Amino acid sequence: MQSAPKGLRLHIGLYGRRNVGKSSLLNAVTGQDVAIVSDVAGTTTDPVEKAMELLPIGPVLFIDTAGVDDVGALGQQRIDKTHRAIARTEVAVLVAEAGTWGNFEDDLLAAFDAASLPTIVVFNKVDLGRPEAQQVEALRAAGRQVLEMEARAGEGASVFKQALLAVIPESFLDAPPIVGDLVKPAELVVLVVPVDLEAPKGRLILPQVQTIRDLLDSDACCAVVKDQELPVLLDNLKRPPALIVTDSQAFDEVGRMTPDGVPLTSFSILFARLKGDLPSFAEGAASIDRLQSGDRILVAEACTHHPIGGDIGREKIPDWLNTYIGGELAFDVVSGQDFPDDLTPYKLVVHCGSCTFNRRHLLSRIVQCRQAGVPITNYGVAIAFSLGMLQRALGPFPEALARLDG
Repeated sequence: MQSAPKGLRLHIGLYGRRNVGKSSLLNAVTGQDVAIVSDVAGTTTDPVEKAMELLPIGPVLFIDTAGVDDVGALGQQRIDKTHRAIARTEVAVLVAEAGTWGNFEDDLLAAFDAASLPTIVVFNKVDLGRPEAQQVEALRAAGRQVLEMEARAGEGASVFKQALLAVIPESFLDAPPIVGDLVKPAELVVLVVPVDLEAPKGRLILPQVQTIRDLLDSDACCAVVKDQELPVLLDNLKRPPALIVTDSQAFDEVGRMTPDGVPLTSFSILFARLKGDLPSFAEGAASIDRLQSGDRILVAEACTHHPIGGDIGREKIPDWLNTYIGGELAFDVVSGQDFPDDLTPYKLVVHCGSCTFNRRHLLSRIVQCRQAGVPITNYGVAIAFSLGMLQRALGPFPEALARLDG
């Protein structure tokens, strides 16, 4: 992999009315014509994403959203997508013009505050007019960074970058490890990586790559094998590994091969902890015992991919859950940014490992499920539960195990 994955980038959302210069600001900061700039209001229809290295911050993802003052049915769709972008935003940038501040801007600031987002306010097009000093002071008194720019001329980009540095969330700067805190330096972790039709040709999938890198960063040792070769590897070791991590789909088989005294978990469970809330997912998995035939289940995938035969979200998880309850559940599948506003028809949400999401995005979905009173769990957690292996898979995570037992 030659660049940082999207899920590890700082997500910076650009918000504001139509034609205030959000796209011009994006182009000025990135030094590229990333977004279309036009004097016609509403040029940006869907959120435009730009991944880049922004020194000295590092890997970032800019999200240029549509204007929040759009009109008509299509305009409402654009506004809905703009507000959905807040769920994955880690730093919010509100772009405005002097003399136009009103309910739109106040509502956006309220939404940012409700989401506990650090916010930068940019008064753009200052060549046409400057904001009132009293308004600027009021915003700063509320703890907001306030800048004045002329983005189309490329002025103020360096000041904007400094403002970003000042508001970066600690959670981004001090990201938790994937697996490195579970083992000591020089201890061996075995990663079991089945190679099947869903494995990308010539490379490993993102969670596997990130886990390998995390182990290297933690000064631990790593061995990567296919499931069939695991017994041979274990026979050749002088002492048992400190941990075995498997693909969730091979849980049953790998569990039979793994000695009882060796901790075992899955990539999906590791990412459930990294990106979401593993104790909540364990509690959600316990609700599987209450499912009845005919109940509706939502399967949510973070990435968009072309499904093939044996797809884990569309075929394998439904088969495992149907077998477990001894009936037929009804399944809906959503992918990417799609996620229902109304979750009340569902008895359970089963979410993927979210390797392409940032943590904030998945946490916002967990909160939405909690507010709707709908349990949510994770692919790996649900699979381990349906196979009767979740107690063992949560062995390295006592807090999550307690929620399952509770």
